[in-house]
Amino acid sequence: MRVLLASAVLAGGMLLAGGGAAVADTAGEAVVRAPTPPCRSSQLAAVSAARTGAAQVRITVVNDGSRACALKGYPTVAVAGLGSPQRNKPLSVQRLGTARTVVLPAGGTASTTVRFTPVLGEADGYCASGAEPTVAPSLVVGVAGGAFQLAPDDGGEFALCGTAARVTAFR
Repeated sequence: MRVLLASAVLAGGMLLAGGGAAVADTAGEAVVRAPTPPCRSSQLAAVSAARTGAAQVRITVVNDGSRACALKGYPTVAVAGLGSPQRNKPLSVQRLGTARTVVLPAGGTASTTVRFTPVLGEADGYCASGAEPTVAPSLVVGVAGGAFQLAPDDGGEFALCGTAARVTAFR
């Protein structure tokens, strides 16, 4: 009986990580848990835009809420100046990989990687396509219905060619 109960608890714990499930309580009775609610922008904070390459950044968000929430999908991305996040230039987003639900406990984090077509050369760089490079001091990242304006963690600027970004799903 103990082995059966332990197996039920372990299996229930694995299912719960997916957002909600039936699990066994200590008496072996099934208890149904509600799915984890979706994250709202008001409970999230974007904490960094860390460069991981010349034309690539990792965006990390944290659940500042008091309860777990579920995040799934891809962010929107725009380049922006120093003004309001609403005054930005949206980029078309090419989605990379498969989106899966990420359950964020209170204080938990999730990350996505944003890749741009790089600017080539030194100083007054150029685009291989012949287009003018775009340089901006910040990105506006759309997550869970909200917009977060982020500068690169190294104090530089974002430089890219074209009007597109390749983005991974949150993990």
